[in-house]
Amino acid sequence: MAKWGEGDPRWIVEERPDATNVNNWHWSEKNASGWSKTKIKSLFEGLELEEPNLGTVTIKEVTKCEGDATASNRKGKLIFFYEWVVTMDWTGCLLADPKREVKGTLEIPNLSEENDPEEVDVNVSVTAGGSGGDAMKEFIRKKGIVTLQGKIKEYIDTLKQEYATDLIKPTKGQAVTKQSKTIVSAPRQTMVSSINSAVSDVEKLGLGVKIKTSQLTLNQTFKCTADELYRALTQREMVAAFTRGDVKLEVEKGGKFEFFGGNISGEFEELVPNKRIVQKWRFKSWPCGHYSKVTLEIDQKEDCTQIKLTQTSVPASEVEKTKEGWNNYYWESIKRTFGFGAILL
Repeated sequence: MAKWGEGDPRWIVEERPDATNVNNWHWSEKNASGWSKTKIKSLFEGLELEEPNLGTVTIKEVTKCEGDATASNRKGKLIFFYEWVVTMDWTGCLLADPKREVKGTLEIPNLSEENDPEEVDVNVSVTAGGSGGDAMKEFIRKKGIVTLQGKIKEYIDTLKQEYATDLIKPTKGQAVTKQSKTIVSAPRQTMVSSINSAVSDVEKLGLGVKIKTSQLTLNQTFKCTADELYRALTQREMVAAFTRGDVKLEVEKGGKFEFFGGNISGEFEELVPNKRIVQKWRFKSWPCGHYSKVTLEIDQKEDCTQIKLTQTSVPASEVEKTKEGWNNYYWESIKRTFGFGAILL
């Protein structure tokens, strides 16, 4: 038996200035989505791009900023997740023809931690201006993009350096500081795939920490119709019955769900009745902001219904736990609760 004060530091209560999150072991997070939207708008709206021999392009308005961002602390390290799609309106003033109306749109489709600022795409389109508009489009694509990517870098740097400064809590004897070590996802790595798994390593800048993910594929057969199985997975009363507890379930595209006391949560991305369900899906214990993608394909046969589950981006260390969870707490529980029992394929 361990002596008092010895043992796993995760379970030792240490004196702390704020008395919370001892040793910074537990996940703590801040939702940076609202802050990010405001910051992105302030960086781009009113921005001018000048070409001495052509004219000036002005970003008039950020018309769409969709996505999310979080800053998280785990074991004293900061991890950032962000993913945005940004659309902006721009106008142009041609030196050769100042009265001509020139305007268009810009789209940033992949502002995420998977891409360095210089790798972020900017799609440019022209809605008015003729040949002058085309000239400004080329200017933005070839030269103006450097300034735009610079603003993207400024957003990322500000998020890392300023927004999450209070996530790391001081331990005994430490003073509160305004800066902490940070870890962000590096550019997307080459995907290594095989018949049974697809594994990707996403390098974290600074300390070389890696998140390894795998693909999980499961097949099951149920003694029921496709309609009955689909309802078991999407009807609140039936889901509550096989999960043995209250559930949150919004069965629509973009709808949220939470099962097993919030230990499993996610969002519906696609719903095709009796055929297909696609979800963003995560365990509560996974790194904050990290979701897998679950695709459920339902196929009714003459005397049974088969379901194929494909789950990508599962943390490699969690694959077996996740597989057991599907088999024990989904498939077997559904069979026992509703009498859909069948043989595992």
